Amino acid sequence: MAPEPTQTEIKVPIIWVLGGPGSGKGTQCEKIVAKYGFTHLSSGDLLRNEVKSGSPRGKELTEIMEKGELVPMDVVLDLIKEAILKALPCSKGFLIDGYPREKEQGIAFEKKIGEVSVVLFFDASENTLVERLLGRAKTSGRVDDNEETIKKRLNTFNTHNDQVVQQYTAKLKKINAERDADTIFTEVQSYLDPLVKS
Repeated sequence: MAPEPTQTEIKVPIIWVLGGPGSGKGTQCEKIVAKYGFTHLSSGDLLRNEVKSGSPRGKELTEIMEKGELVPMDVVLDLIKEAILKALPCSKGFLIDGYPREKEQGIAFEKKIGEVSVVLFFDASENTLVERLLGRAKTSGRVDDNEETIKKRLNTFNTHNDQVVQQYTAKLKKINAERDADTIFTEVQSYLDPLVKS
């Protein structure tokens, strides 16, 4: 088994991207990847890919996600760590999208993988998020995009996200996600440019 990476081995920036489902995180991550060449790791995509693989781990995840519950922390952390180690040799930085979902996950991440450089939190009202997600449900075909599950997911997100936000106040950048994507990205760049230059 390979030794666990220590914090000093990951010398590129690690950025956590937080925001309720539908807050536009994906769009901003695409823009960040295009400009900075960072590796975008979405905990949701990693989970969905694992589900599609049909592995025993994937089958367990399907049941959990269909109930709108949180996937066990160790499973998500393993998936993220596997993906980081794979991309590390040629990555300029990592965008960790949708993680951590609760305070303990953040602490475990920094212990097992590396220290976070900055936390971007895309903040939008519940009404905006529900509206956007219902719109997305018409085209996505995702099992977790119906109104009841959406409201459950938002409730779960809000409950746990508050703890994360309080834990990382020094590194947190709270961004108003009700605006248009380009305006939001201008603000995002003001937080990321210093990381790249240093």
